[in-house]
Amino acid sequence: MSTQLPRTLGTLVLVLLTLLSALTLDTILLGVRAALPALPDVAQNFVTVFLGIFIEAAPFLLLGSLASGLIGEFVSADDIARVFPKHRVPSALSGAVMGLAFPVCECGVVPVVRRLYRKGLPTAAGIAFLLAGPVINPIVLASTYAAFGLGAVFWSRVALTVVISAGIGLIISAQASLTRLLLPRTVMPIAGGTGDLFKVERALTDRVLAALLSAADDFFDMGRFLVLGSLLAAGLQTFVPQQALLNIGRDPLSSVIALQALAFVLSVCSTVDSFLALSFVNTFTTGAIVAFLVFGPMIDLKSSLMFWNVFRPRVVIYMLLLAFLSVLFVGVFINLNLPW
Repeated sequence: MSTQLPRTLGTLVLVLLTLLSALTLDTILLGVRAALPALPDVAQNFVTVFLGIFIEAAPFLLLGSLASGLIGEFVSADDIARVFPKHRVPSALSGAVMGLAFPVCECGVVPVVRRLYRKGLPTAAGIAFLLAGPVINPIVLASTYAAFGLGAVFWSRVALTVVISAGIGLIISAQASLTRLLLPRTVMPIAGGTGDLFKVERALTDRVLAALLSAADDFFDMGRFLVLGSLLAAGLQTFVPQQALLNIGRDPLSSVIALQALAFVLSVCSTVDSFLALSFVNTFTTGAIVAFLVFGPMIDLKSSLMFWNVFRPRVVIYMLLLAFLSVLFVGVFINLNLPW
């Protein structure tokens, strides 16, 4: 307690000073903004898109970091061993639906998975949760229902997300060596974490403070990848003409590829992507709409960069390719064979 409290107070003071500095700077700029030349339209669009992506995703990253800190402090390796089955198939399926208990988007799920891996989470379950959690959670299910109702698009999104995520988890977990899948920082103690090596009884307040400090470490560690991914996504949205993708919306193959590419570039949070997909209904095929709703939350530009802080680079590439090709196959199959 004696060592944690000063760190906590120091963090709070730093946050307050940052907020105060931002408010002061904004007040000063109000007085001189009228005299400054307006930014070019391209620059204004870039800033707007970047802030939109970052502000939309940052609260969910914070939520995931808080969940990660609480898991690190209050969930033991024995708890993980009791909950998750040993066999890979039921383990992957369990991971695919774990988002019902951890309602976080594609940003917040990454620190949670990294923390759970330190607690002994099976590899297949972690990958399945990483890919399916942004869709299979109460918030996203409710938004999908609000946009499309309990129809073919809703059930296709749910079923395909579970099946494809569990399948990718099973394929990658066939590599038994964790050192060939995960970065050393994923399996080693994370700054601020307590681990399971020493079981020391502590007061609840001490454990909560430790969880918050660990969450802060996770947030700033993963936040740099969120910023970089948001910058890249904003750049692609600003400088790559999107109309080129919209012109091919009725072809059964190219429409699916176009919306998968668009989902990857836009990096829209899974909690709101259903309403964006709804705007494509009269332009794109049904298979392309389903592909947008399934592939985008699994892997987009900003989340794929965050994956590089958990997995080795080749594993991230394998996940991207497996997810893209699986969703592409299903989307084209829907367009060619189902009268939706």
